[in-house]
Amino acid sequence: MGTIILIILVLLLVGALPTWPHSRSWGYAPSGITGLLVVILLIMLLTGRL
Repeated sequence: MGTIILIILVLLLVGALPTWPHSRSWGYAPSGITGLLVVILLIMLLTGRL
């Protein structure tokens, strides 16, 4: 289950990068938040809490 969530979050991170024309005005906030979620999930997976 944790691996599936990690894959989904990584895909969201790639989709939220501000390189796409529709998301240039968003800045780095969506990718930063998604990146933070990926880091938290990785820490939880490595410590065995997920």
